[in-house]
Amino acid sequence: MVTTLAGLPAVATADARVLVLGTMPGAASLAAHRYYAHPRNAFWPIMGAIAGFDPRLPYALRLQRLAGAGIALWDVLAHCVRDGSLDARIDPASVVVNDFGAFLAMHPHITLVALNGGTAARLFARQVAPSLPRQPATVGLPSTSPAYAAMRLEEKLDAWRTAIVPHLRGP
Repeated sequence: MVTTLAGLPAVATADARVLVLGTMPGAASLAAHRYYAHPRNAFWPIMGAIAGFDPRLPYALRLQRLAGAGIALWDVLAHCVRDGSLDARIDPASVVVNDFGAFLAMHPHITLVALNGGTAARLFARQVAPSLPRQPATVGLPSTSPAYAAMRLEEKLDAWRTAIVPHLRGP
């Protein structure tokens, strides 16, 4: 069913250093009002390995651990029309991006924007980056979605760890 979707609010502390962006939460995440709620999504196991926490912790504690490491979460899109959960099903004419100019002004310590998957990276590069007054480094990373099976979890983790760890706060 084709539906107009609204994303989740950003999860960030004022001193965040890394902003992880997906495209638009999938159906499971929107229904649960939680980022990366699909049980087979590799996001939480990857973040747990990077930030040193058990990915099975309650959601609120996982968010606290991310914040403690300096990681913020959001999505490139504020609104879109999509049939199902796959990024490939987003109607390109329907996309409305989030206000990254205001977000980055409120979060001046962000040094890296980590883009979760190819669609997030393309949308950010085309529709967000050209209008930003401040350009943090950006990196496209392999999607943590279970739909992206071209890489093993260990390979995804290595790519994410290599990109993100240098930007995190120390213990």
